[in-house]
Amino acid sequence: MAPLSADEIVQKAVTRAQQVQAAAGQTAYSYTKATLVEQRDSAGKLKERKEKLYQIFFQGGRTHVKLLAVNGHAPSAADLKTQSDNAASVRQLLGGAKDANSANQDNFLTPELAARFDFTLLRTETLNGRNAYEVSFQPKNPEPPQQRLVDRVLDRLSGTLWIDADEFEVARAQVQLRSEVELLGGVIGCLKKLAYCVTRTRVADGVWLNTIAVGDFKGRKLLESLWIKTTSETSNFHTVGSE
Repeated sequence: MAPLSADEIVQKAVTRAQQVQAAAGQTAYSYTKATLVEQRDSAGKLKERKEKLYQIFFQGGRTHVKLLAVNGHAPSAADLKTQSDNAASVRQLLGGAKDANSANQDNFLTPELAARFDFTLLRTETLNGRNAYEVSFQPKNPEPPQQRLVDRVLDRLSGTLWIDADEFEVARAQVQLRSEVELLGGVIGCLKKLAYCVTRTRVADGVWLNTIAVGDFKGRKLLESLWIKTTSETSNFHTVGSE
């Protein structure tokens, strides 16, 4: 059998993601996610540190998120409102899903996203004891029309995917920003750096989750420099029954 090309590998991964989304039905899963967000000044001095703990419930292609704690304490009404407002902002930025929790948040390789990039197969290697294809990606040239902020960001991203050779799930992804993105011509601000790495783990038969993610973002909001570092880690994965 002829070896697979990069495009064939990615297409199998996209198809796999769609099949998993369609098949997700009776079995429900739950896990916890701990996040840490650190805001620093331009010199790297810590300005703010916030830890949050979430309970995640997934069933039938839907992910439901409950905020459990903020900095070790029960969330206040203001914390819960901020969480709701943030979710609404993300939906608006990405195009506006009607249901806040209507998509599996770990399923990020969609046909629309894959169509924006060119892929190159680098090698096959072992990742977490499983064979994986290492595939690099960069934006297509010429770039597609840019209508939203997310389009301008996507058209400046490149990186590497590690795709499981047996199940064609994304096992790891590294993404970085190739050039600065201005917001409203630079008047509102700009995004100067985006570096993001996520590791996905096979936690059950056919079930993969984002288990560790690390982000590093630098930019400017009006006249203020921003430097935000994020980490998240999941634990306590278990089956919780069926409806």
